[in-house]
Amino acid sequence: MKSELFSLGPGLPPLLPFLRDGPAHETQEYFDKLVASRPCHGLKVKVDGELGKGVYADAEFKDGELVLKDQMLVGSQHSTNKMDCFVCGSCFCFIGSIELQIGRKLYFQGLGASFSNQCHSDSSDGEDGSCELEDTNLGECSASNSKDRIPLSQEVIESLMGGQLVLPYTEKFSLPSPYPCPGGCGEEYYCSKSCAEIDWETCHSLLCIGENSKSACRKSLSKFVEHANHTNDIFILAAKVIAMTSLRYKKLKEARLKEVGCKPSSDAPVDLSLLLEAWKPFSMGYKRRWWDCIALPEDVEKCNEVAFRLQFKELAFESLQLLKAAIFDEECAPLFSLEIYGHIIGMFELNNLDLIVASPVEDYFLFLDDLPGSPKKAAEAVTRSILDALDDDYSICCQGTAFFPLQSCMNHSCCPNAKAFKSENDRDGQTTIIALRPIEIGEEVTISYIDEELPYEERQKLLADYGFRCKCPKCIEEKSN
Repeated sequence: MKSELFSLGPGLPPLLPFLRDGPAHETQEYFDKLVASRPCHGLKVKVDGELGKGVYADAEFKDGELVLKDQMLVGSQHSTNKMDCFVCGSCFCFIGSIELQIGRKLYFQGLGASFSNQCHSDSSDGEDGSCELEDTNLGECSASNSKDRIPLSQEVIESLMGGQLVLPYTEKFSLPSPYPCPGGCGEEYYCSKSCAEIDWETCHSLLCIGENSKSACRKSLSKFVEHANHTNDIFILAAKVIAMTSLRYKKLKEARLKEVGCKPSSDAPVDLSLLLEAWKPFSMGYKRRWWDCIALPEDVEKCNEVAFRLQFKELAFESLQLLKAAIFDEECAPLFSLEIYGHIIGMFELNNLDLIVASPVEDYFLFLDDLPGSPKKAAEAVTRSILDALDDDYSICCQGTAFFPLQSCMNHSCCPNAKAFKSENDRDGQTTIIALRPIEIGEEVTISYIDEELPYEERQKLLADYGFRCKCPKCIEEKSN
């Protein structure tokens, strides 16, 4: 492997083209195409605003109206959540059956391996915006005290997982059959062959630990995943970015060679312009180095800040070395520099939004609870012991982290006119933005990165972690008072 420094030519600093903003007209063209590809077209991204990028209304929106449904550019389910929720590795919809979902939960619960977290964790964002998902319709994704549970026999759990035990009314909650990873890893499953192929072609072929993996060293890849699971699974997202960029570069190069009538060659020179084109979707996200943008905890003294940030830099370095050993590609060497890796992770730290998909298991038990007298009594005679074993864990939703390219362009306001909101009909990993009040043509669409009900000084302190002081109308008024 080459040195961390990657020279782009005489007189040019290493890695500069990967970290600097592209020409404004190219950025504008990129976002115009992106908006046109979404089902909601009443928006315009402006790239020359005072706060950098911003999203503006190109049509009027009523209170409660859908403003945007944005597809993720890259996302990942939390590793601890995989034992509670069996979902598609591409679109994150639930798969299998209600029985299989319940059986898996109880199986891992019996192993002491079920990790249940609160659904509505804080999301963070930087210049371009993010917000918390707050939706009472999704139910409380809560963990429960294991002492309150009444365990089921292993025989019942296995019959749920194997499909021998069919619960009443589950035919009303049919889920897609699991489609295995084409690489044979046994770790990822999908809702369809289409989703499996998309994920394989975009990133998973390099990150798969199965026999058909394109990884240079599956053992190192396993070590990388283990390291991420034990430290911070944000590294998995960073790996996906590098894999996606690398594979996209290969496709672009293959198309270019075919166009000029040349055959692919292992000793062909690096085409930097194509590598930058492959990197473009991720170049649009606001970035800072991860170890620089992490908020300093209150229990860490200012005098210890340098050591605190150095620990995170070293953690990123450890992760990168494992990833290099697994999928390093000489033609994509810049992507494997610590500087780029740190900026990729920092992009997620500053621009991420919680990935949340409501559980059909919760819907199932709520449906049973709403049945009339006799049918309800008959159903509960079968399901009561299962619900007692699950306790509150029946409501755990799919949880993860994702980057949404248009949503990430939305700036913050403590009196926002929109928010991220997932209704009971949203069953995949897309994010949904709705209007909190009427929005006029030309008005900027804003969301809140924090709890806007907090006092002024507390809000400003939280927003300082994002690198700015808020000057929205609410803050201006409260500051003057």
